[in-house]
Amino acid sequence: MNLRTLIVGPVSCNCAIVACPETRDAAIIDPGGDADRILAAVREMDVQVKMLLHTHGHFDHVLATRDVAEATGAKVVIHQNDRPMYDNLPRQGKIFGFEAEPPPEPKLLLVGGEIVVVGKLSATVIHTPGHTPGSVGFYFEADGILFAGDTLFAGSIGRTDLPGGSFPAILKSIQNKLYVLPPDTRVIPGHGGETTIDHERQHNPFIRATSTGPI
Repeated sequence: MNLRTLIVGPVSCNCAIVACPETRDAAIIDPGGDADRILAAVREMDVQVKMLLHTHGHFDHVLATRDVAEATGAKVVIHQNDRPMYDNLPRQGKIFGFEAEPPPEPKLLLVGGEIVVVGKLSATVIHTPGHTPGSVGFYFEADGILFAGDTLFAGSIGRTDLPGGSFPAILKSIQNKLYVLPPDTRVIPGHGGETTIDHERQHNPFIRATSTGPI
C-alpha cells in the first residue's frame, strides 16, 4: 500500500490517500477540507482516485468532497445511516458558522460488511455506530491498517453528545468489532496520532478489552 495522510480542514481531520502500487488506483478517506492540498498530493503520488470513502457524515470529514469528486470523477461512498447528515452539509455549516455547498450524490451507500476494492488492495467495511449512526471503519487486513474515523482515538473515543450519538453503542462497537482485530493492527483515527489495537485494548481510559464499559 502507498499511503499518505494529510491533516485538513477546520478541525484537523486526518485525510488519507490509499493507493495500490501496482495499478496506481487510489481511494481518499475523509476529504475533510483543503481540496487543493489533497489534489496536489494526488498529483505528486501520480495516482488515479476511484473512490472517496467516508467514515461518517460530519462536516469536518466531507467538506472537500464536492471539489475532489468533481476534479477526479471519483465515486462517493458513505454508510446509508449517515446519508441524511451528509446531505445536510449546508445546515451543518450554518450551525458551525460557515457556508458549504450541498455535497455530491453518493454512488454507493454502505450497510457494513462490504469489501471495498482499490486496485489490488481491499478493505472490509466495519459498521461502528455510536459516534454517528453510520460510522464505519475501513480495515485493510493484508496491510494491517484500520481507518477508524471518529470511533476510536489514541487514548480516547469519539464524542457521543451530538445528534445520533450513543455512548452505549460506541462502547459496543469498539469492544465487539474493533478490539477483536489483530493486536498489532495499526489504527489511523479521524483526528490525532496513530495507535494500535493492542495499545487501546490495554490502556484506553474509556474502554479496555476486559471491560464492558468505561473504566
